Amino acid sequence: MPAYNSMFNTDPNPPRLIGNFPLLPLRTKIRGPVYPLPFPEPALPENESPDQDSESYDILDEVLALFRANTFFRNFEIQGHADRLLIYGIWFVSDCLGKIKPTASRREATKEVNNLALDTNFAIPGDPSWPLRQMYEPPRDRQDAEVLRQYMMQVRQELAERLLARVYADDETRPSKWWLSFTKRKFMGKGL
Repeated sequence: MPAYNSMFNTDPNPPRLIGNFPLLPLRTKIRGPVYPLPFPEPALPENESPDQDSESYDILDEVLALFRANTFFRNFEIQGHADRLLIYGIWFVSDCLGKIKPTASRREATKEVNNLALDTNFAIPGDPSWPLRQMYEPPRDRQDAEVLRQYMMQVRQELAERLLARVYADDETRPSKWWLSFTKRKFMGKGL
């Protein structure tokens, strides 16, 4: 059985690309270089995603939905540009889960995960420390690299917020053991 690929690979409106990394629209209030998607009406609980057919459904909802299934795979065939963002999102979720201690309250976990999300010293495609350098093209110039870094910061912050909402959906004082059971798994045998 192959790993799950992104449904955004078949999007009729191709996204802006930097290198071959897509800048897909996000449902977020965090400022960044892409336009935000509308929030669903009526508002959903913070630990739920809109339906896949909804215009509010974005790649970060898909990252969280496919994270658990895809972490079991060591091989992943990239079928489109959105898969590159899916891979990055899954790696980042793994890093976030590694920062959450089994006894941490939501407040403590938020502090740890936000420190990771807000850290500006992270690798982007084209950097020597970027995993899978052969599959990601580097940005053309410094300006593109800066836009990509801003977009990845926006993705990291929004993904951290949504992940915490799911990990602490049942109890604010203890993380979900079910989510934490994936901390030792490495998607494609790699991480950020």
